[in-house]
Amino acid sequence: MSLRERLASGGFAVTAEISPPRGASTSKITETAASLRDWVDAVNVTDNQGSNVRLASWAGSLAVLEAGLEPVMQMTCRDRNRIALQSDLLGASALGIRNILVMTGDHPKFGDHPGARPVFDLDSVQLLWTLRTMRDQHVLLSGRKLDPAPDCFLGAVENPFAPPVPFRAERLGKKIAAGAQFVQTQFVFDVPAFGRWMAQVRDLGLHEQCGILAGVGAVRSVRALEYMRDHVPGVEVPDDVDRRLRAVPPGKQTAEGVKLAAEIIRQLGEIPGVAGVHLLVAGNEQAVPDILDEAGVGVSKEPGGTDGR
Repeated sequence: MSLRERLASGGFAVTAEISPPRGASTSKITETAASLRDWVDAVNVTDNQGSNVRLASWAGSLAVLEAGLEPVMQMTCRDRNRIALQSDLLGASALGIRNILVMTGDHPKFGDHPGARPVFDLDSVQLLWTLRTMRDQHVLLSGRKLDPAPDCFLGAVENPFAPPVPFRAERLGKKIAAGAQFVQTQFVFDVPAFGRWMAQVRDLGLHEQCGILAGVGAVRSVRALEYMRDHVPGVEVPDDVDRRLRAVPPGKQTAEGVKLAAEIIRQLGEIPGVAGVHLLVAGNEQAVPDILDEAGVGVSKEPGGTDGR
């Protein structure tokens, strides 16, 4: 199934992500995509993540597609204006790349070219609306006709834990109204807090309009957990998670992180309205099979099932 079909069927979807290399080669992407092909429905190809220059997302997405796995091409508003963004969608669609994940993007000051001028001609909500208009109304933002129009399945990102927390579900509603058909969230360590956000999402009926994929990551060390907690906005790490990792010898923390991720997946699968998980493992893609096997997510893509691979 495609990601679109998996979500439409009501099955438990699984996506992961790949960081393109800092170099002019797709060989590593092809290798990684092949290793994930039997485990996930689709894989994100990040777009200069963290404002750091890497191989273009469209090129990485094409390599993933050629490796037999469905890509999710990320598009950030940071680096390109509305002309380039619309052009990128047309090019992606022409090459068979259907899944597009829209985000505003980190400011260049946080990356490897802090003196670069940010664009931010559109924000993520405006870009979603623009791409949906191109697809559904067959027109550019300028009003000029498109022939043929792009075929795309639009996604967005959301952080359930960022302030102001009471309005995060409503913010998701704005993205869905603009065109988001699936959403991938920030890391989930505090499952009860995520459950409260999902209750708000269900109250608004948003889970019936958009596939909600909860973000899950494999923590490789206490140091990595501290970095996420201190430097990644909106990541909430409960004290019991911190204590659990610290109680394990350094040489076993990676394995414990896999167990923790699997437990979180099983818990998320019990929350009504959760359509699947997005594995935030860029740079640690080799952990995906272990996480899903430990979680019991197999061919049926159902958490806790008996078809583990």
